Amino acid sequence: MTLHIDIAGVPPERLSFAASPLAELTAMLHVLAAPDHHPHLAAWAAGVRTALRPELAERLQEAEFLWRSSRADFLLPARPRATLAEELDDIDEVDDDAYVTSALITTCGSSRLFFTGPSPLADAGARERALDRAQARGTVQEAFAERLLKDPAGVRARVRETLRQCGEAFFDAAWPGITAQLAADIRLKADLRVRQGLGPALASVSAAVTLDHDGERILVDKLQDNATSARGSGVTFIPSVFGHPHLVAVHSPGRRPTLQYPVAAGSTSGQVPLETVQLRVEALAHPVRLRLIRTLARGPHTTGELADAWGLTPPEVSRHLALLRRAGLVTSRRRGRYVHYALDLTATATLGADLLAAVLR
Repeated sequence: MTLHIDIAGVPPERLSFAASPLAELTAMLHVLAAPDHHPHLAAWAAGVRTALRPELAERLQEAEFLWRSSRADFLLPARPRATLAEELDDIDEVDDDAYVTSALITTCGSSRLFFTGPSPLADAGARERALDRAQARGTVQEAFAERLLKDPAGVRARVRETLRQCGEAFFDAAWPGITAQLAADIRLKADLRVRQGLGPALASVSAAVTLDHDGERILVDKLQDNATSARGSGVTFIPSVFGHPHLVAVHSPGRRPTLQYPVAAGSTSGQVPLETVQLRVEALAHPVRLRLIRTLARGPHTTGELADAWGLTPPEVSRHLALLRRAGLVTSRRRGRYVHYALDLTATATLGADLLAAVLR
């Protein structure tokens, strides 16, 4: 499961490291939306949630699909700016089709391939398929998708205002201290690249980021087998204080590949009986089950969604899920006519910080 980024012939200066206020803000919003991914930030998240105005808390909940399980492309700037306001202005320049597609991918929990073809803004069939997929995710996702397709300008304005209010509420006060840590990491990467080359600089980004033997491709361990090119554009690397343990990769045709990586590490620990460990390790030994839990780590999914994502039949997925449930790694919850399965992050954490970080990557 690897993302290949072709960098053959790309000048070194186009492989850039830069801080992004918007990327860091949405990393913080992810922590608030999925605190079980970030136990080391539990106190911070609780403090921010307690201080939020009810209206802003409601705004965050209605749009959290843009950053909860994955990140909407437009929230990870390929060319970071100095201020949050400038980066929000850049989002305003994204056309409606690109914005809506990116938002629907994260809201519906779908791959970009699902949204190839006619735009759901203009094609009734594409719109219906998008709404069906959103409905399977939940009533809140369905309502957000309906609003987005009916009034994209209104939703865009509301999301921008929500992000601006987050700046006032908690981000603006934290950003100056964060920038010092990010600047130190960027200097370290620059020094490594000058003294030792690109390979060691990439290795310092993450153990999941490597340079191939020919030095022509960056290999990123992500929940996908995909390839993109940085020729003519370059690659942007964005450090994050609040991002641990996630490595976020954004790429699409015509877009500069962008990676956000954590500069601060956390840890998890715990003890369970040896028999339980053995059962869980055996459950994870199958490559299909490992792919399923990496998918479930990003949020609840139905059997049908998992089957579609990995080209399996629903009965095959059900058999794998049954074994994972017996091992105590997966939970289930019925929502109307759908049963959603989710990874038990606490149970997974007992198997080790390295496994949890790999699953959440």
